[in-house]
Amino acid sequence: MEKGVPIRTVSRSLQVLQLMNRNDSMTLMEISRAIHLPYPTTFRIVQTLIHEGFMECESARKRYRVTRQVQSLSSGYNERGNLIKVARPFIVELTLRFGWPVTISTGVGQAVIIRDSTYAMSSLALNHYYPGYTFPLLDCAAGLVHLAWMGEAERGELLDHLQEELGGGSGLERCRGSDWADSIRQQGYVVHERSQCTANPGRTSSLATPILLEGFEQGQLTLSYFSDDLNAEQAIQRYAETLQGCARDIAQALAQARA
Repeated sequence: MEKGVPIRTVSRSLQVLQLMNRNDSMTLMEISRAIHLPYPTTFRIVQTLIHEGFMECESARKRYRVTRQVQSLSSGYNERGNLIKVARPFIVELTLRFGWPVTISTGVGQAVIIRDSTYAMSSLALNHYYPGYTFPLLDCAAGLVHLAWMGEAERGELLDHLQEELGGGSGLERCRGSDWADSIRQQGYVVHERSQCTANPGRTSSLATPILLEGFEQGQLTLSYFSDDLNAEQAIQRYAETLQGCARDIAQALAQARA
């Protein structure tokens, strides 16, 4: 038994679910290699998750994917009150106006998790990222927004954990200290170009701003776009002001819903 892990099989099963939630589909060998598990162990875990209805095997090829049943794991978790319900009409309006997919996300540990999105209604989406999909903090605009609006001590502790996992050259040193966070807070948004942790690495970029209520971050509002269509300067010029205004409107509606 690994130190600090009472039931190793449960821990490994959760690793598989988290991995699959970030990918459209994978083979057993890809799963095994990604989380460094023996192939027989991976096979047994995947078969168990299929039996429980959380995964399925594509009929035409030996690739596996999660099912909608994974959403039941968070059905009883009400993240930050009515954020998702309140924000929905605002992100729909943004996508109808600009065409690009928009997401609402929140920070969870070393990642941000999508709470709602308009990928399904956007004709400019290469893939659909549904609620529950996670992105690493350092590889998306929403994650960098979340880091910037953390307290300095909390941010430092989280970056220490990331440093242990990622090692040198991960690009996280720039996120340490108050200067980096202060500059982002002052401009009010983050652009992240050519994200590598998507289903189409390098083809999409993102622009994100925080949803703030009484000075505290409630979540992140993100607009994603094709990297070859817009550079950072163009994305900022076209969308930053509108995105920030939308985030303020969501925060105001959220405050009214809580009153």
